[in-house]
Amino acid sequence: MISRGIGRESFPEEEGLVSLEVAEEEAGLRLDRLLSLRQEDLTRSAAEKLIAGGSVLLNGKPASKSAKVQPTDRVEYFPPEPVKLDVEPENIPLDIVYEDKDLLVVNKPKGMVVHPAAGNYTGTLVNALLFHCGESLSGINGVIRPGIVHRIDKDTSGLLIVAKNDKAHQRLAEQIKEHSFTRVYEAVVHGNIREEEGGVDAPIGRHPVDRKKMAVTEKNSRHAVTHFTVLARYPGFTHLRLQLETGRTHQIRVHMAYLGHPVAGDPVYGPKKPEPGLQGQCLHARIIGFIHPSTGEYMEFDSGLPPYFTAFLEKLRRRS
Repeated sequence: MISRGIGRESFPEEEGLVSLEVAEEEAGLRLDRLLSLRQEDLTRSAAEKLIAGGSVLLNGKPASKSAKVQPTDRVEYFPPEPVKLDVEPENIPLDIVYEDKDLLVVNKPKGMVVHPAAGNYTGTLVNALLFHCGESLSGINGVIRPGIVHRIDKDTSGLLIVAKNDKAHQRLAEQIKEHSFTRVYEAVVHGNIREEEGGVDAPIGRHPVDRKKMAVTEKNSRHAVTHFTVLARYPGFTHLRLQLETGRTHQIRVHMAYLGHPVAGDPVYGPKKPEPGLQGQCLHARIIGFIHPSTGEYMEFDSGLPPYFTAFLEKLRRRS
C-alpha cells in the first residue's frame, strides 16, 4: 500500500492521480476553492479533507487549504475513494454514434438528465450507461457521474462523450481545458441579432441571489467565451450556430441572455411565458470533435437536428 501522508514530497506515477495546471483566470484562488471548482462533485469541505489528509500536492509539496495558487502552479491530487454506488443500471435505449474500448459518443435526447441528482435518480444517461457498459466506465468524476467527461442540460439535445477508463477521461478532459475539443451547437434565440457573427467574452459564476442559476459576474467566476454565426432570421427569432471556446455551466444560455437574446423556450433565462410548442430550450449539441486518447486521430461527429428543432424552424418559416 502506498502511503499518502502529509510528509510526502511527491506522488509516484499511480492510477487515479489527477494532475492539473492553474490557469490565468484562477490566479489567487485558495487551493480548496480551486479543487471544488475543477471537480464539480467535490465540495469545498471534501476538498479541505483531501488537503488535510495529504492527498493534495502544490508544486510537489504539501500545502494548506488556504494556500493561494498562481498561474502555471501544478496541483496533484487523488480524488476521494469510491463509495458504494446506489445508482442502478437500467435498460434504457441509447443512441450510440460511436463506441470503442476507450469511449462512447452518445446522442442524448431532449428531456434526459445526464446524471442522477435530487428528483432524478432513475431514467438518467448514467443509469443507461451502467446497463450498457457495466463497470467499464471511468471513475474520475465520482460514483454519481461515472464516465461523464462533460455534460449537457436535461432539455438540451445532442452529442456528448463518455470515457470508459481514467486514462481516456484525463486526456479528453485535458483537451477541453486547452480549448482543443470542438463543441458546436445550434440554437434559436429571441430577437434579431444585428451582427452576422460575433462572440461573447464574459465570465460566468453563480448568480449572486438565485444560487440555482448562473450569471455573468466578476465575483467567483470563470473565464467564458462563446462564438456565434447567424444561420437564418425569422420574425422575432434568430437561428444560430454557436461554438464553445470554454465550457461553463449553462454557458450558451447565460451568454445569450446576457446579450438580450435568450434561447427560445429557456424556462430559466428566457421569458416567463414559454414559446408555444417548446418544452425546454431550443438548443442542440450538434458537433463534437476531439483527438482520440489512444490513437491520436482527430475524430468529429455530427448528429443533425432532431425533430423538435426542425419542427420549430418550420413553424417560424410559416410565420415569415
